[in-house]
Amino acid sequence: MDFNMKKLASDAGIFFTRAVQFTEEKFGQAEKTELDAHFENLLARADSTKNWTEKILRQTEVLLQPNPSARVEEFLYEKLDRKVPSRVTNGELLAQYMAEAASELGPTTPYGKTLIKVAEAEKRLGAAERDFIHTASINFLTPLRNFLEGDWKTISKERRLLQNRRLDLDACKARLKKAKAAEAKATTVPDFQETRPRNYILSASASALWNDEVDKSEQELRVAQTEFDRQAEVTRLLLEGISSTHVNHLRCLHEFVESQTTYYAQCYRHMLDLQKQLGRCPLGQISRHLRGHHGARLPAPQQHLAHHHCGHHAYGALGGGPSPSGRGLALPGGGGATGQRHPQGPGPL
Repeated sequence: MDFNMKKLASDAGIFFTRAVQFTEEKFGQAEKTELDAHFENLLARADSTKNWTEKILRQTEVLLQPNPSARVEEFLYEKLDRKVPSRVTNGELLAQYMAEAASELGPTTPYGKTLIKVAEAEKRLGAAERDFIHTASINFLTPLRNFLEGDWKTISKERRLLQNRRLDLDACKARLKKAKAAEAKATTVPDFQETRPRNYILSASASALWNDEVDKSEQELRVAQTEFDRQAEVTRLLLEGISSTHVNHLRCLHEFVESQTTYYAQCYRHMLDLQKQLGRCPLGQISRHLRGHHGARLPAPQQHLAHHHCGHHAYGALGGGPSPSGRGLALPGGGGATGQRHPQGPGPL
């Protein structure tokens, strides 16, 4: 119990000394040991790496999971060391709705058949998105998170310890400076005519006491300097390890780009296959199906639209309508870009 009380009192004294030194430094009343320029550059580089890693990590999480509630849920599962439950992607949910709609509206109708085809494509897109999220989380997010929760915490701990060692060193310097000033004042030769003999004894005793205090302060300063130098070297080695962190993050970034490229390539391939399956379905074909299904003619606006759409494709196929690029093709009669026949007909041979 006595040992614990002594240790507690010692820790309290050290904490108070550091607080006093820190406060005096802030008010410009105490000297502060400055670190060399290279060390300061390492500190600034480490801080910049940490800040940008946090921003990149957070924004990548938003990219992979735009829903903030889902991100909070995944964060809680990770903190509780529990497996994150599988979540249906938006593409897979859309595919489910389209398949159910086709089943209810009629899977044999053109609309129902198209819904089924699009639902299958959206399901494949959702599966590709799920694989991309899983790959990006493992290859990119996890290394960034490990740096922030592992290496950076170690660096921060050693930096705080270095700060404490510096405060102890500067406090020892200030204490030694005060002891030397008091010793010099105590050893000053007094005036024999104005000083009583009793004060000579007190002055000699005070000089001896301050001499002992100077010796003690010098010893404490040497110990504090050694501990500070040792801690500065440890912190320097950790800060120089940021270069290895950059190399690791660069490799992870390349893997993220590769997974993203694969994901978009899969999406393009799935949509290209869907486009080939659907082809071009003119409204005229749909209108004929509706007339056969309902046994009635379409209203005039729909007939005109269907006729115009089918005529547009047929005319374009013959070369008289607008091309896919938006410009008309000339007819053999020299109609030009408007597709009109020349009134004079062909010229003389």
